[in-house]
Amino acid sequence: MPILFTTDQSPAHRRLAMWQDIVCDVYVGLDCRSDLGSAFRGSVTYAAFGEAVCSEVCSDQQRVHRTHQRISRSDADFVLVALGREGIGGVVQDGRDTVIRPGEFAIYDTTRPYELQFDAAFKQIVFKLPRQMLQRRIGPTEPVTAMTFGADSPLQPLVYDFIVKLCERADHIGAEHAERLSDQAADLLAMTLAERLQTQPLPVSSHRAALLYRIKAHVRTHLSDPDLSLPVVARELGLSARYVNDLFSDEGLSFQRFLLSERLKVCRRDLAAPALTHRQISEIAFAWGFNDASHFGRVFREQFGMSPRQWRRSSPAR
Repeated sequence: MPILFTTDQSPAHRRLAMWQDIVCDVYVGLDCRSDLGSAFRGSVTYAAFGEAVCSEVCSDQQRVHRTHQRISRSDADFVLVALGREGIGGVVQDGRDTVIRPGEFAIYDTTRPYELQFDAAFKQIVFKLPRQMLQRRIGPTEPVTAMTFGADSPLQPLVYDFIVKLCERADHIGAEHAERLSDQAADLLAMTLAERLQTQPLPVSSHRAALLYRIKAHVRTHLSDPDLSLPVVARELGLSARYVNDLFSDEGLSFQRFLLSERLKVCRRDLAAPALTHRQISEIAFAWGFNDASHFGRVFREQFGMSPRQWRRSSPAR
């Protein structure tokens, strides 16, 4: 069940202080101010969802600051996706400011100062995910913070609807599916952010990150193809094999290591899935592009510290 925090049970003179404690517990260290004083009210409902956190915040007029001082006292490393449901909210970060209306969303990064402003009562869904989930897909987040995403492209409302539906159903989705769905949400979000980046002049580092994201997305889409290889992917994306490996070197990887790691991750997921207990281990491995059962068993043990059979028996999902 989702967890509810509310100021309703607090003495009137303590409500704003309690609200600050609530938002610091659920999100990150923040300073909250409101002119409403003892009339202030707010509530947050949240639920863990894989690596992410789904939450809905309903509150009165306020101004919120994430300061350098707060950041220095915390190691919080998240991106927050704020999706407007009711009312209007403002976001300021990285020298930009924007507003979020119902049906729109924007992101902000907890590792740098930001400001949120709400001039009246509002409701937002906030999807909190580790910053690395976006960084490994599109690179640095600075170019896309405090920008409004609404209906400028077909992807933007798709991202909005997908995350809203996930958060509305978070307490009904099992842990074995939540991790996969939170990854899919990050993929969709990254596609939308990358699409926006393509309309702006990119620094070289961001251009390389966007290309690497395209390559990774292509690989993840074709993992089941046993003939997937560096020359094949490079040819299909119009790049040289040497350049593809050069892009992976930015993350201390090679194409082959990334491909193997992704295949092993989906095999580990399927081995833990209760719905797939009828499938043999080799059958799952071959379904994701492996063609040698003994090789699969060896690399699986090297990656995860146990054999596929041991993992299947000990998996928490089972």
